[in-house]
Amino acid sequence: MENVECRSDPMDRTEYAERPLSLVWKGCRYEIAEILARWRGPGDKGFRVKTTNGFVFEITYHEFSDDWYVQPI
Repeated sequence: MENVECRSDPMDRTEYAERPLSLVWKGCRYEIAEILARWRGPGDKGFRVKTTNGFVFEITYHEFSDDWYVQPI
């Protein structure tokens, strides 16, 4: 399990895990520059993201366990 920071604005009434901002993978923090794709499955939300330094990751948020999973591509 890794860390992902998401925008959460209670005034905007968006759900958690709608806009990932950064992620931590192997102890390094990466700022997310672009969301390349997004999908929703039963109980999870997934994103393919590109970081400011050009790395691409798939990140998945599992709603029931409240955990993020980060996989480099």
